[in-house]
Amino acid sequence: MAKKILVVDDQFGIRVLLEEVLHQEGYEVFQAPNGQVALEIVRTQSPDLILLDMKIPGMDGLEILHNIRKLGVDTKVIMMTAYGELDLIQEAMEMGALDHFTKPFDIDELRKAVKSYLD
Repeated sequence: MAKKILVVDDQFGIRVLLEEVLHQEGYEVFQAPNGQVALEIVRTQSPDLILLDMKIPGMDGLEILHNIRKLGVDTKVIMMTAYGELDLIQEAMEMGALDHFTKPFDIDELRKAVKSYLD
């Protein structure tokens, strides 16, 4: 059975790119453009890993991560950010995020990280 990955990013292009790359690796990939959709997918699909953008209009990445943890879900999370906001990354790590990537990221590095966390 394929491992499930949820990509949460308000940028359509990033979601599509990550879905294509990760689908080629054999993963089942879900996309969410915002926090509400992300939380619904977490509830219904129980993803094994979430790639979570830090800056999302409405509910930001930290808020989404906090709400995921409130659901009692211990899903693995990798944060993505276009900004060098180390304090926010630190806070995400304290909430259980495993890693973070700064955009623009190296797609092969991200792919390898995903594989290492899911294998």
